[in-house]
Amino acid sequence: MTQPDSALVLVGMSVSDVDRRDELLAAAASHGASVAFLQMGDPSLSRELTRLADHGTATVILAGVNVGPLAPAHSWLRRIAAHWWRERTGHRPVIEVATRLASTVEDIEVVLFDLKSISGNEPGVTSAAWEDVTGHRRQVLICRGPRCTARGSEETARALILGLMEAGLGDHDVLVTHTGCQFPCNQAPVVSVQPDDVWYGGVDPEAARRIVADHLVADTPVESRRLPR
Repeated sequence: MTQPDSALVLVGMSVSDVDRRDELLAAAASHGASVAFLQMGDPSLSRELTRLADHGTATVILAGVNVGPLAPAHSWLRRIAAHWWRERTGHRPVIEVATRLASTVEDIEVVLFDLKSISGNEPGVTSAAWEDVTGHRRQVLICRGPRCTARGSEETARALILGLMEAGLGDHDVLVTHTGCQFPCNQAPVVSVQPDDVWYGGVDPEAARRIVADHLVADTPVESRRLPR
């Protein structure tokens, strides 16, 4: 039986792209492509590459898509693909990666005009800079479960992260983590701050900015959005 010669994979880069799965699937269908995710989505990029390689695909083309805010750098698409390629035993397809991310689904056609092959010499997925737990004093958990997502936690996350950046706070000050359901779903979008054990509900972008300014900078929880414990 003749095996497929090449395959196109649209790779959602950010958590927001996982939220937009249906949009990516529709775009993939129009391009005869499949969909994978760099983080927090299924199938993962590594799993999709394994599926295609096991099927005998000769060439895999990867187009990173960032339709949501605050995706990781394009270099991470090449890092993860190269890591898979180096670790793969058995048939390894040629992997070609679009040299920039598509910021809209309409942009996918454009980015496919400029591809660069994986050589196997790309940087790895480890670094001395990522050896130790950061020295952060607080960890902010942003719920990205189905109800919180439906009620706008994507915009909450964006406002909070941008607020931290504007305040000059990085991972060594406040570690921001996207989570699944945190359970008080009626209070969506939910954000919790640890180890303070402070939980917030109804965190729209305005409330997110207040949490940054009052709680994370000035050490004063925002009582109007605080949930009882």
